[in-house]
This record gives sequence, structure tokens and C-alpha cells, in this order.
Amino acid sequence: MLVAGFENVRGRMLRFAWENGAWTQSALDLPATGSIGTAGASPTESAAFAVYEDFITPPTLFALENNATAARAIRSLPPLFDASSYVTEQFEAVSADGVRVPYFVIRARDIELNGENPTLLYAYGGFQVSMTPGYSANVGKLWLDHGGVYVMANIRGGGEFGPAWHQAGLKTNRQVIYDDFYAVERDLVERGITSPRRLGIQGGSNGGLLMGVMLNQHPEMINAAIVQVPLLDMLRYDQLLAGASWVDEYGSPSVPEERAYLETMSPYQNLRQRDDFPLPFVLTSTKDDRVHPGHARKYVARLMELGMPVLYYENIDGGHSAAANLNEAARRRALEYVYLMQRLMD
Repeated sequence: MLVAGFENVRGRMLRFAWENGAWTQSALDLPATGSIGTAGASPTESAAFAVYEDFITPPTLFALENNATAARAIRSLPPLFDASSYVTEQFEAVSADGVRVPYFVIRARDIELNGENPTLLYAYGGFQVSMTPGYSANVGKLWLDHGGVYVMANIRGGGEFGPAWHQAGLKTNRQVIYDDFYAVERDLVERGITSPRRLGIQGGSNGGLLMGVMLNQHPEMINAAIVQVPLLDMLRYDQLLAGASWVDEYGSPSVPEERAYLETMSPYQNLRQRDDFPLPFVLTSTKDDRVHPGHARKYVARLMELGMPVLYYENIDGGHSAAANLNEAARRRALEYVYLMQRLMD
């Protein structure tokens, strides 16, 4: 029996066999910093197949031979950037309550840990959605190849460590998610990977809410923030489009205790004029039928009223992805990465 799963957000495949009246367990010899899934198996065959990918390795088909005791790479999708000079590492940051939060760093092997590396930190932190390693030509070609460092954080709110990892940040407990993200920001600086001058953050949808909160709570840690199709008015989110279905995640503005917490964290209501606010890039779609574009519009309008810096892009097509086709997706990504380069690179 073959079981594919994750251990500390690193894919692994286990082989269980009934031998001499007992079950034995062994791990297949597959790369250790990516995602693994089964691709084919039959009870009548002695071979099976698995697919592996990570941040710098395109999806690769492995044959699991000799009753799945050996793994051999047999075919791969073509690489879309030269990853020979890059390395993937995993570190842990310690959050405010002592919980250890893992994150991945993808960087050039020979960079100096001098705090001068332009770094993009991505996270989501909600709805039990796990952020697992995956191949991205966009990150490779548009960021790594230009000298950037890419970081993906596995903060609470996701499902990386089961339901409890998600439930820890529900409703009025949501601050732990933001504390986790702040801990990763600090850890990146303490390790010399980057500095606030060179650090940018990115998140979409619930991750856009994360960006809005971090801009209010810790603007001193960053010099760029991409706020994609975001939730930002948390006192009215349940009245807009699909918002009512998210009350179990965020809490209800109609429940006094939950509203009291939302009032303290809602990015829109907590905007104030300040000198340490970095220039954010906010983007949405006119036709987003999941998160209402009104969130982004009113947030940007409020920033402008306060005389605060902001860049805004609203695509008229594309729904919640803010792009209806490959051309629009390419344009959006080009805008995002040019913004990051202007903010974080000399």
C-alpha cells in the first residue's frame, strides 16, 4: 500500500507491506522539499507511478518499481527557467505565543546574507487551505532570475497541520495568523536574508485581508505590498456577494463580541494617516463575484482621502482571478513584478 502525504509541509510517500504476519513501513527515496502525489497504480502490477514537483523542479513522473521499493524518474515537463543556481530551504519562525511556523525560502545558492536581498513573502492563512511546494515559471522567470528571493509561509489558518492549525485562528482568535506572518518577517530579517527596505509581501482574497492587516499593524517591516482581490471592510463583508458564507471563518459583525474584534483588525476602518506606510499596489476585478470589488475601491479611496500613497489596478474582466485570459494574466503579473522591482531593487 502506498500513501502520499506531507510531513512538516514536505511531501513524502510511504510504502506499507504485509510481511511475515506484520505490517512494515518504509519511505520511498524521492526528493524531500516538494509535493508528491500518486499518478497510477494497479493491484495486478508490480510497478506504480508518482509525480513530484517543488518550487524549482517541474512536475516529474517517477516509476515505483520492484513492488515500489525503488523510485526512478522517467519523464518531466520541460523546465521553464534554469534552476541550476537555485536552492530551496525550510526554516521556522517563533510566533508570539511560542508556536513554530515553517516557511520555505527559494534563493540563489551564492547570495550573501547581508540583508540586501530583494525578497517577496507570500502567504494565505485561512479556510484550511494548505500552501504546499509547487513549480511556478512566473516566480522563476519574473523574480528569481532577476535576483529576487521568494518565500512562502505556512502560517496558521491553513490546513498544513490538520484542522487544529486552521481552527487556531478562527473568529476572535484571528490575531495569531497575523502574529505568525509578522514572526516570519522578523525571522527573515534576523537571518540576514533581507531587510525592511528589501522586503515585499503578497496575498490575494483572504490573503489580501492579511496584507491589509499587516500594512496597518507592521508597516515598518516592508517596502512593498501587493493586495490582490482583497477583503478589507470586515464590518460589512457579510453583506457583499459570498461574504455571508464566511461568517464561520471571520465571525459575524452582528455578534457583539465578534464585531468588537473585527473593529480592531478591519483594514479599512483602521486606516490612519502615517508617514511609515509603504506604497501598496491594490488590484481587483470589476467582475469579481466572490469578493466584491467595493472592498478594494473604498480602501483606495480612503487612502487617497488621507493623502497616503497607493497604486490601483482594476481589470474589467476575470472574476476573482482578476484576469479572464492568458493575456490579461500576463499583464497583471507584469504590473506586479515591475512594481516589486521598482520598490525593492536598485
